[in-house]
Amino acid sequence: MTAPEADATKDAGTAGGPAAARPVAERRLHPVTPLRRAWAPVAVLAGWAVHDPGQAQQQLTRLTTAWLLAGLAVLLPAAALYGFLSWWFTHFAVTDTELRIRTGLLFRRTAHIRLERIQAVDVTRPLLGRLAGVAKLKLDVIGTDKKDELAFLGEDEARALRAELLARAAGFSADTAQEVGEAPARELVRVPARVIAVSLLLMGATWGSLLAAVVVPSLLWLATHSLWTVLATALPLLGGAVTSSVGRFVAAYDWTLSESPDGLRIDRGLLDRTHETVPPGRVQTVRIVEPLLWRRWRAPGAGGPGTGRGWVRVELDVAGSSNSVLLPVAPREIAESVISRVLPGVAVPETSSLARPPRGARWCAPVRWRGYGVAVTGTVFAARHGLLRRRLALVPHAKVQSVRLTQGPWERLWGVADVQVDTGANKTVTARLRGTGEAERLLRTQAERSRTGRRDARPDRWMERDGQADPAAGPSEAAGAEGP
Repeated sequence: MTAPEADATKDAGTAGGPAAARPVAERRLHPVTPLRRAWAPVAVLAGWAVHDPGQAQQQLTRLTTAWLLAGLAVLLPAAALYGFLSWWFTHFAVTDTELRIRTGLLFRRTAHIRLERIQAVDVTRPLLGRLAGVAKLKLDVIGTDKKDELAFLGEDEARALRAELLARAAGFSADTAQEVGEAPARELVRVPARVIAVSLLLMGATWGSLLAAVVVPSLLWLATHSLWTVLATALPLLGGAVTSSVGRFVAAYDWTLSESPDGLRIDRGLLDRTHETVPPGRVQTVRIVEPLLWRRWRAPGAGGPGTGRGWVRVELDVAGSSNSVLLPVAPREIAESVISRVLPGVAVPETSSLARPPRGARWCAPVRWRGYGVAVTGTVFAARHGLLRRRLALVPHAKVQSVRLTQGPWERLWGVADVQVDTGANKTVTARLRGTGEAERLLRTQAERSRTGRRDARPDRWMERDGQADPAAGPSEAAGAEGP
């Protein structure tokens, strides 16, 4: 046994007792990884050339063919050697308590990732990686902004390691986690490519960027009559508008949402395929975003479902995770059914049930006050804001970390105040411009709801029962517990 293995075994035995001690074998990444890291020396030279193109061109003109070939003969083997050594000195191992990643050729870095602090494990397959049969594993961990990653692993190895890490994060024991394998999934929603394209065309940001690409160059032409100035301005604006829309379409292509015992799974992407997981019990906030051109309109006094598409976008705040979109576009009825799976027992409040601010609020926000609203149910604190682009935020009472009442001098004059709810994702949801008496009641009642909600909430390690992980609970049993 090597020294690193002995240290890992010692740590595991200390954390879990003699029964938890077992040999830990360190593993390396896929052999194709050096090709990814060999570009570092080449990138340094390219960066120098871009930083000082005149000097770079001058130096290139001085080189003869022989010197150029000699330089390539030195650079390419050096890049290959750097990539190989970087790969050789990178190891990872899964102990009884943590995922350990050791990297660094000159400067050593060891990451100790506690398994119970893993929020999500995403599998990403870039276009070239899909051709080579490899994938990238990205980990969302509580308390860190940057994702740790293992790039690259074989596709089968990446899926197996992801399943083991999620099983350990869910509360399975070390031996059981390796036997569980990847939990089965049931498809809930598949967003058609046509719907994604139409939704992007109905976004105000898309037309705003295109309008800027037309108007700004036209004004510059009237002011300067310089073709080069117009082209230098128009091309970046037009390219940014097209790239933004096309990039969002490519990223959201074939968006598929599935349900499994380890959470809701998201598969998406045209060129780079991404496999993400939204872990149950760790969602802090759900937002329903409703752009103006996506809404369903009703004529005044008319009944029935109304006209329009009735689409919404569903976003999330997950503590320690950068996964923020659950559905890029979907009918509101489907979105609400998906939300009921993310937040079990939660029903989205009806628009008519949202209490609007008092009329005195119009002096604090002359136009925007009409878009504010609040509703409190037995499970969530809901706050809405926005007129053209409505956003309804839902915060489960168990996820509320603190409640605050804020009131400036102008608001105090008109008898209104804001109630702010802080969540575990370092985000704040605000019920704007409530009457002072109503705000004080919200403050007191919400503090009590949060206390009782945390007492009755399910554990973050969702496969635990009565404080202990249940090794007998397999994926099929968990699926039955989490079914619709």
